[in-house]
Amino acid sequence: MIIDVHTHINNYHEDRVVSLEECLNLLTETMQENKVDYSLVLSSYKVNEHRPSTKKVVEAISGRDNLGVVAGISYLNYTHRDLREISEFLDEGLIKGLKLYPGYEPFYPNDKRLQVVYDMAVEYDIPVMFHSGDTYSPTGRIKYSHPIHIDDVAVDFPDLKIVICHVGNPWIKDCMEVVYKNKNVYSDVSGLVLGNFSYKFERFMKNELEEMITYAGNPQYLLYGTDWPISNMHSYLNFMKQLELPEEKKELILWKNAADLFKIDVSKL
Repeated sequence: MIIDVHTHINNYHEDRVVSLEECLNLLTETMQENKVDYSLVLSSYKVNEHRPSTKKVVEAISGRDNLGVVAGISYLNYTHRDLREISEFLDEGLIKGLKLYPGYEPFYPNDKRLQVVYDMAVEYDIPVMFHSGDTYSPTGRIKYSHPIHIDDVAVDFPDLKIVICHVGNPWIKDCMEVVYKNKNVYSDVSGLVLGNFSYKFERFMKNELEEMITYAGNPQYLLYGTDWPISNMHSYLNFMKQLELPEEKKELILWKNAADLFKIDVSKL
């Protein structure tokens, strides 16, 4: 069983408009080629012809039982209407989590404007995912996306389930400490490379993750994700095979932790 908690159907190249259906078909074909059983699709903090809204993503995956939606929220632009729409999707069981993008947008995760978002996540018992670490775009401001800032949120909202995306790369040790200290914090391993892992970087990142697990203990906090289509699924799965871990711990990372955290009914897969 494999669950990918971090994929997108955004058109990142933006040299031509690609239909939502085309993007979804490519995602499911790539999943099938790599024997990935389920993926979460994260919508963006902005909406345009290349980045579909949460509503469009929810509608598009209807009937695709191997896909779920995490709703992206714009710190700068969200309105009460956006939150009402998300709460309606949550009432209907159409959303598995929420995603915020510090670094791409200029805010710290402990900003008071976000309390209503965190309260909603606690009420519906869903996780909030945070972009963390480097930004794909050079216009991002990485002082906002340092994983150390997640600690404030974890302490202030102990019932909130939190996911630090990309293990805070390159601040993996800081992410390691926040995860170790706070039992309500998880992390995904997505977006560590653009495209394929090189041999050298694969060795480097293998050591980083193994060190994290040695420090933070049994990896019940670690989630498999790729950031597809930015990262290559096949290369990512090959990287996971390189980790020197017992099979039962790899299973925690590859699907068991995600199934529990995001309430994914694997009996239907």
